[in-house]
Amino acid sequence: MPGRPPPPLLCADTHRSADALYFGQVAVPDAFVSFGLKGKKYAIVSALEFGRVRKTSDFDVVLPLEGFIKRARELWPERKPGLAEVIYLAARDYKQQRFTVPADFPAGIYEQLFELGLDLVVADGALFPEREIKTPAEAAAIREGNRCSALGFAAAEKILRASRIQGRTLRHRGKVVTSEMLKFAIEVACLEAGAVSADTIVAGGDQACDPHERGSGPIRPHELVIVDIFPRVTATGYHGDMTRTFLRGRASDAQRALVAAVRAAQLAALKAIKAGVNGRDVHRRCVDVFTARGYETKSTPRGSVGFFHGTGHGLGLAVHELPRLSGAVDYTVPKGSVVTVEPGLYYPGLGGCRIEDVVQVTAGAPKMLSRYSYDWEL
Repeated sequence: MPGRPPPPLLCADTHRSADALYFGQVAVPDAFVSFGLKGKKYAIVSALEFGRVRKTSDFDVVLPLEGFIKRARELWPERKPGLAEVIYLAARDYKQQRFTVPADFPAGIYEQLFELGLDLVVADGALFPEREIKTPAEAAAIREGNRCSALGFAAAEKILRASRIQGRTLRHRGKVVTSEMLKFAIEVACLEAGAVSADTIVAGGDQACDPHERGSGPIRPHELVIVDIFPRVTATGYHGDMTRTFLRGRASDAQRALVAAVRAAQLAALKAIKAGVNGRDVHRRCVDVFTARGYETKSTPRGSVGFFHGTGHGLGLAVHELPRLSGAVDYTVPKGSVVTVEPGLYYPGLGGCRIEDVVQVTAGAPKMLSRYSYDWEL
């Protein structure tokens, strides 16, 4: 049997590293050192963070950065010491020569530590596999993120419903309705609810046919508009992630058929999700619905059309994490994990539609962690 992996080592800020936030349960905006050793969690932070991290974090031992920097200068007077030297000295203090680091560990620091003689093993997969299984408190935090998402949808829908159709434009309170106007309303609603919605997507018409296009310019009447809101709750760091598709005006039969197909695919996927299912099989349920209804997926010189992304992904401290629901990945979905379910169809000239909700996986029917109306023709 393989032995235990070496203890974890991190060198990151908690804004960009969900692992760092998970490990210490405290937000630190600048890169800092943390590691595990014999069942305890250690952090090395500057005076700026020392008192707060000691009081509010999950670290058992918090050490002052300045002491390590002073020792490093004395040991290596010819070099400007940084976090690599700090890690080396801490490892020497605790007689630990091997650590496991995440795949996104800073390459420059990795190289310096290698030169100093530390043995770093890059994690084969997740550094903290337990992150995939969400506790009741984590599920509640994700539900709160989706409550904020829903408030964002309500703000956008209110403007769309109140807008007047004037030829090829929508007007609200004398102004042309744009993606920017709707994103501003969404982001304000999320802020007021205690979350930050960055990179919000409000994309109409052919813009919506590029799934990660954020959208810009006027929202046109009678066109499908994809709204994707994935806010981060400020108090916890956990995300919501929901998508709805709207249309202000009158939809065509082809648009109604497109939206109906996406919703049917989502329901088929939701019915298939349970502990132990393969993510490929969940994805296949969506593909089967689209195939049966005549929606072809193919590559063209201008890009792909149809259903050309995965059905879902894990959600938590990161917007995209394990597990995966995708035709490209063979992955068994564990009980307690939280996943998005977001099939979509995209055809320039007709438009795009995506519908996304979040569920926690159980032994039976998945537990919904998101809620908002599916009414879309406004």
